[in-house]
Amino acid sequence: MKKAVILFLWVIHVSALIGIGLGYEDFFLGKSPFTMLYITVLVFAFFPIVKIKELALFAGFFLAGMTVEWLGVHTGWLFGEYSYGENFGPKLDGIPFLIGINWAVLTFTTHIIAKRWLKNLWLVAAVGSGLMVFLDFFLEQICDYAGFWNFTGGASWFNYVCWFVIAFILHLIASKFKLNGDFKISLHIYIVQLIFASILWIIISTT
Repeated sequence: MKKAVILFLWVIHVSALIGIGLGYEDFFLGKSPFTMLYITVLVFAFFPIVKIKELALFAGFFLAGMTVEWLGVHTGWLFGEYSYGENFGPKLDGIPFLIGINWAVLTFTTHIIAKRWLKNLWLVAAVGSGLMVFLDFFLEQICDYAGFWNFTGGASWFNYVCWFVIAFILHLIASKFKLNGDFKISLHIYIVQLIFASILWIIISTT
C-alpha cells in the first residue's frame, strides 16, 4: 500500500509537469489544492498522526502557520509585501487554509528527515529549518506563475531569515514533543515537491 501511494504521488507531480509543459497550466495548477490535500492524507495515514500528542502538535503548527502568514499578508511584517492567489484553495481573511496545513506538513516531514541522521536537537532544528527554507526558495521562483502567491518586488532575503527562525522554533517544539514518523513517506513528500518546483522553474525560464 505504501509503495502504491508513493507511486501515485510521483505520478501526480510528473503528470502535472508534462501537462504544464504542453500548455495546460491552467488545468493542472488549478488542481494544486487537491495535490496538497493528498499529501496531507499521506502524512496522517502513514506518518501516522493518530495520537492526541501528534494531533495537538499538527494543529498547533497549523495555527502558527496561519498566524504568521496573517501577519505577513496584513502588516507586511516578517515576509514582506505579498498576497495569495487563487490556486491555494479557500481562504480565511486572505490566508489559505492549506498554507497553514503546509507549515505543519513541512515541519513534520523535514523534522523526520533531519532526525534520521542527527541526534542533537539543535542540529535537527537547524537542518530541518534549512530544508524548509531550501524548498521555499524554489517555491518562490514559481509562486506567481503558479497562482499561489505574489510578492511586491519579489521575496527579499529577510523573508528567508524569518522562515528559518520560525521553522527553527517549530522544530524545537517538535523535538520537545519527541515527534516520530515515517522517514520514507517524509522523504518522498519533500523530494517530489522540490523536484516539481525546480523543474517548473526551468520550464518557466525557458518559455
